[in-house]
Amino acid sequence: MCDYSLEMYASRPAREGEVYQTTRFTSGSLGLASPGDCGTAVCVQYGTQLELVNLPPALCAELGVGSREIVVFVRLDAGDYRDGVRFSNGRVIALQRLGSGVRAAIPQLIEAAEPFMRTLAHGKDLVA
Repeated sequence: MCDYSLEMYASRPAREGEVYQTTRFTSGSLGLASPGDCGTAVCVQYGTQLELVNLPPALCAELGVGSREIVVFVRLDAGDYRDGVRFSNGRVIALQRLGSGVRAAIPQLIEAAEPFMRTLAHGKDLVA
């Protein structure tokens, strides 16, 4: 879903073949958006798997994960924000902790996004 802190923004559901990025909205809240439309929050259903790319090195070290991970989008029961992710090692964090610029795609839809995700994983960005 989209965190209640993003309710004031236009929003839409995730779409097949798209790549998203974590984006800091003007309210200060972090959410997912398409790189070409950073003013519209992209809503993902809880329980959906996401592939994250370019996770911050300090966060990777803290959580014991790699820079590219498959996570599950979850609803958090406590805290100021309700959108979170659960890593395969069981660690759960608020989406806010990812910071801006982490790329995401839904694994079932990755075939269409795979060339873009591969490029991002190697530190290159296709967006000029």
